[in-house]
Amino acid sequence: MAAPEKKRWSQHVTETSDALSLEPEVFTFDDPARIARALSESAEESTRRKAGPFRSAMSMLTFYINRAGKNLPERRRKILEKAKDELRRLYGKVPRK
Repeated sequence: MAAPEKKRWSQHVTETSDALSLEPEVFTFDDPARIARALSESAEESTRRKAGPFRSAMSMLTFYINRAGKNLPERRRKILEKAKDELRRLYGKVPRK
């Protein structure tokens, strides 16, 4: 008899967030612009978010990066950080330096 699959709380939050209904595997895309668009679309369509769409999308992306911590490969971290810049661009925000 196999042991039940144990999920981490952060995975549960990512999958069931009140803020956004995310496209499956959104954080595994290799194109930062595609990640940003998917997060933006989810945030715009959400009726459950508590903040504006930009803040909701950025919060989910930052949450994912922070929870992955040291387990996130450098290549993936760079892609996700570029996705933050793409989100800023989509919403007309000043890119970070």
